[in-house]
Amino acid sequence: MCGIVGVLGKHEAAPLLVEALKRLEYRGYDSAGIATVDAAAQLDRRRAVGKLVNLSDLLVHEPLTGKAGIGHTRWATHGAPTVTNAHPHRAGSVAVVHNGIIENFRELREELRANGQEFETETDTETVVALTRSFLDQGLAPRDAAEQAIARLEGAFALCFLFDGEDNLLIAARKGSPLAIGHGEGEVFVGSDAIALAPMTDQITYLEEGDRAVLTRDSVEIFDARGTRANRPVRTIQIDSAHIDKGGHKHFMAKEIAEQPTVIGEALAHYIKGGDIVLPTQLDFARLDRIVMVACGTAFYACLTAKYWFEQVAGIPVEVDIASEFRYREPPIGPNTLAVFVSQSGETADTLAALRYCADKAQIAAVTNVDTSSIAREADVNLPIRAGAEIGVASTKAFTCQLTVLALTALKAAHARGRMDDDTLADHLAELQSLPGRLNHALGQADEIAAAARAVAEAQDVLFLGRGRMYPLALEGALKLKEISYIHAEGYASGELKHGPIALIDKTVPVIVMAPRDALFDKTVSNMQEVMARGGKVLLITDREGAAAAEEGTWRTLVMPECPALFEPILYALPAQLLAYHAAVAKGTDVDQPRNLAKSVTVE
Repeated sequence: MCGIVGVLGKHEAAPLLVEALKRLEYRGYDSAGIATVDAAAQLDRRRAVGKLVNLSDLLVHEPLTGKAGIGHTRWATHGAPTVTNAHPHRAGSVAVVHNGIIENFRELREELRANGQEFETETDTETVVALTRSFLDQGLAPRDAAEQAIARLEGAFALCFLFDGEDNLLIAARKGSPLAIGHGEGEVFVGSDAIALAPMTDQITYLEEGDRAVLTRDSVEIFDARGTRANRPVRTIQIDSAHIDKGGHKHFMAKEIAEQPTVIGEALAHYIKGGDIVLPTQLDFARLDRIVMVACGTAFYACLTAKYWFEQVAGIPVEVDIASEFRYREPPIGPNTLAVFVSQSGETADTLAALRYCADKAQIAAVTNVDTSSIAREADVNLPIRAGAEIGVASTKAFTCQLTVLALTALKAAHARGRMDDDTLADHLAELQSLPGRLNHALGQADEIAAAARAVAEAQDVLFLGRGRMYPLALEGALKLKEISYIHAEGYASGELKHGPIALIDKTVPVIVMAPRDALFDKTVSNMQEVMARGGKVLLITDREGAAAAEEGTWRTLVMPECPALFEPILYALPAQLLAYHAAVAKGTDVDQPRNLAKSVTVE
């Protein structure tokens, strides 16, 4: 959730940078810093841990001059929140600020070390400046060195480069993380979003996926992912609404789907420390005899998915209930029960009421996206999902971050109860940490998913099928499609098809089957055959091995990246979201604010 700002201005940059960083504080951060190039074209920087006031105090005693600069608020991912790990990072004559995750930083770091490069931080970002420096040392101009470095990076990132000797140049790049350019009279600015730039300009250009920009006070050159000159529109923003900007996407939902690799990576980094999962010490999994999970809507499906994890991996019986039903059943709750309440907003009325029913009966854990919310504050333990602000009513990144945090909790429980050794835990953590990259690859299938969605949008009824851990994903996929496209959709366990729903099958009803090649795949294929034998249209979402193994006759097939079986629900949420999104776009509905729905449901 890092914040980025850059300035090529007419006035001293340091005060402008600090003010812009203050407007990015809502993102959350644990260190901050700025770098400037002064009148003699000398690059220097200041960094501090903690709140921005600490950086401001430092600048009083050790001021920075110059009218060109970059700034950053860091929410630690790779490396602890220390001054050394704080941004901007510098190597020789280049400094960089970065939002996102460089997935191949280890390989690049080893390559650079082999060529004599030394590193001082634990961060992935330092690799970017070291790589850029290596190209500068080969004689490349700053612009070309940055371009060569960016081309080597894998992952999700927003970047802004500042160079020693260059007081009229910024290089910016976006892949997976939003970045905006602000236009002034003889000035230009860079920011993570419009809110950072609002005091300086209301003229904003949003970089699109894969864009690079070369900025001077008099010119803005933008190039797309192919290196072709791109004309991106300049938009006039309303200052008061700048904090809820779409960041260059058509809808908030599209932006939030695209943010998932980054926010999941940040959630993982928040909980994984030193090869272990760090959870509040109050959670004593060894004494538990059961877990009760309570939620509404999409969060309920996150709980249904987590039930498989807790039972199969940790060996703890789990009950999952809809919040609006739970407290009216007056279920018995024993002292060795952990009650888990999941809510994006942390203010869901039904869930909060259910929590209060359990308040004196069991230990209570909250899984929320808002640390100051009622559910977070009233729980004994809060497990933040770190998804960041989610504006779209249909939950996307909050759902996958909920799944991520619940998966980590299940692994921790298994380890604490002696059902998982250190090596197995380490293997599973490595698998989880590979998910951002796999999600990025899945995002690369967006065009194929959009084409399938346009065909689905013509239907009046759609069925989703899944087995095992894919069953809750079938329910979630159906919910997403209903929420924003208004197409009637239902999710079923694949084995239940012949117990009633098969009566609905005809050539007008698409059947979306979520089936990676796992232990249950062959049984799911049998259910697909039952559909196709009755003229039904099967849209199969699977992996490469599943696509090869499935028999002919499917209507369409969407191939997802390979994924460790345990965590496939997190990956397969993405095509379900994109199908719903593109179907809604095709139908022309209000994607971000679908009728009759609200983001935070605060009434029962």
